Order: sequence, then structure tokens, then C-alpha cells
Amino acid sequence: MKLNDILNKKEFTKDDIAFLLSLENVDDVESLRAKAEDLLLTLRGNKVYFRGLVEFSNICTSDCYYCGIRKSNTAVERYQLSKEQIVDAALWCAGQGYGSVVLQSGERTDCAFVDSVVEIVREIKRRSVSNALPDGIGITLCVGEQTEETYRRFYDAGAHRYLLRIESTSPEIFSRIHPEKQSLGNRINCLKMLKKIGYKTGTGVMIGIPGQTVQDLAKDILFFKELDTDMIGMGPYIVHRQTPMASYENDVLARYDDIFRMSLKMIAVTRLVLRNVNIAATTALQSMKPDGREQGLTFGANVIMPQLTPTDVRKNYLLYEKKTCLDENAEQCRSCLTGRIGSVGRVVAVNEWGDRPL
Repeated sequence: MKLNDILNKKEFTKDDIAFLLSLENVDDVESLRAKAEDLLLTLRGNKVYFRGLVEFSNICTSDCYYCGIRKSNTAVERYQLSKEQIVDAALWCAGQGYGSVVLQSGERTDCAFVDSVVEIVREIKRRSVSNALPDGIGITLCVGEQTEETYRRFYDAGAHRYLLRIESTSPEIFSRIHPEKQSLGNRINCLKMLKKIGYKTGTGVMIGIPGQTVQDLAKDILFFKELDTDMIGMGPYIVHRQTPMASYENDVLARYDDIFRMSLKMIAVTRLVLRNVNIAATTALQSMKPDGREQGLTFGANVIMPQLTPTDVRKNYLLYEKKTCLDENAEQCRSCLTGRIGSVGRVVAVNEWGDRPL
């Protein structure tokens, strides 16, 4: 197979995707990067969309084996932001011209939690309407697996995006990193529910899970395509020592640079396959390399999520260790990221939701 022939395709087979993900030669990877960036700039322009991130609670009823806020981790200090704190953070976000906010928490399905999320979303929508944002700020929810009724309530309240990462479409890998009561089938059903309701639906995977192959990652990208995913949030797997997967730390460290490079290639290939999709340059990239998010942008990402979580609780929302930006306040984070984006020739979109074009 000739690299240029594959790069110029509009429809890709699993073998095509696996071939691109397997590239190791520096010049070949640069060709992949350049093609992905060129496609992004052609289809979506040079704007980067901010999604202000509010991690409003680390209380979780799930027990995922890789996650630092899993319910069985008794070492973490649990917290719950007040309704006022969450709404104020979102309104600050709107005032800065971000256009969108992401409300993320540990997974809960109890009535009190669901009711509170509905109230918060409704109030943010009502109070963020302005001349600059006539429909209010765009709201993405990331609160895990819920019932269809709950998803509809969130949507009717005003959330129009939902992020539910699948982590891996491999049944073997999924079952290895989750407790038995969590199933790949239910995760997929939830994503289909979200699409049916009308959400701009996001998903993503962890890259570098021990035992994961290029073929597994190729299947993940084909799943994104089959689902007609609107946004992708994926990043490198980084070990948290207070989890059952801590035993993999040495293995992951030995593959550190390979995992980072594969994460960049996943961004680029996903851009080529899904074309006009929104792709985040995640904090985990910067946690691995100081310029990780900038590199993510040059490989085809067009979304960044600045931190709005209060600094006094941010250290307690560690899904993985060595997370960056724990001490920066919201204004410092905005300023830093604006500079990083400018350094790679991109600009921050102002007062735009930045949805994937239809």
C-alpha cells in the first residue's frame, strides 16, 4: 500500500486505518499529521473551541478499575459543588466568550442527583441568554450511563451535547477494565439512546491500555464512524496508583513515548475518517508532554477544555495521576491556553457553540 494513496481516500477500511496507526517513520508520521491538519483547516477553519470544564462532583457509584474517583477508592476526599458554584462558573464562562461549558461528575443515578442536574442546566440556560449568546451557552453533560427518561429530562432542560466515553470497543478489554455489572452492550445502548433523543453525541477511548492492539484501535475508530459521532474525547492511558490497574505502572512507563505518539496518530486518523467531527486535545496529552495539547491541535484536534473547577477541590478529581493545571485559576487557565493555541497558528472561537456541521 502506498501511503499517499491511503491518505487521499475519503472512505477507509479497517486495514487502511491500522496501516496509518502503525506508521513509525518520522517522515510518514509527518505526512499523516500534515494531511489531518490540512483537512481540519479546510473543513472547519483555524478556530479552536473552548469548552469550559466544571468537574462539579467526584462522588461516584461506579467502580471502574482505572479511575481515581472509583467508589472503592477510600483515599480520595469526596466533594460536591453547590448549585450556585456551578451556575456561577458557567456564567463566568459565558462572560468570557467561551460559548460552551462541560458539566462533568462521577456517575450517579439517584433522583436527587438527576433532579439537581436538571435544575442546574435549566438555570444556566435561562441566565446565560444574551445578545452574544441568544440561545444561551452550549451545555455538554458528562455524567455517565443513565436511563432514557433521564437523558430526555437533561435534553429538555437545555443540554444539547453529551459525552460518554466507551474506553474500548473490544469486549475483552472493556470487561478487563470494568466490574462485571458494567457492560459494553449497555454503554453502546446509551450512546444510541443519546443519538435518538437528538444530542450531539461524544465518545472516546483510552489509548495505551495494556494488551490493546492497533487492530483494537482501528475498530474503535470504525465504531466512531458507525455511530456518526459528533465529538471525540480520547487520550493516553495514565496509571492512577489507587486503582486495581496500578500493577500496570511499569508496563505503561516502559511504553510512555509510544503511547503518546499513538494518541497523536489516533487524533489524526480519526480526523481523516470522520472528517468534520470535533476532537479534543485533552489535558492528558499535556500531562504526558509539556506541549502535548499543542501537538494534539497540529494533528487535527479543534477543541480544548479550560479548567473552571475551583482549585481547592481540583486535586480531588484525578481520574489519573500527574494531571496538569491543578493550581491555575480559571483566568490563568484561559490566558495560558489562549497563548498555547496562538503558538500553533490557531485562534480561539468567541461566543460560538462550535457544533459539528450537519
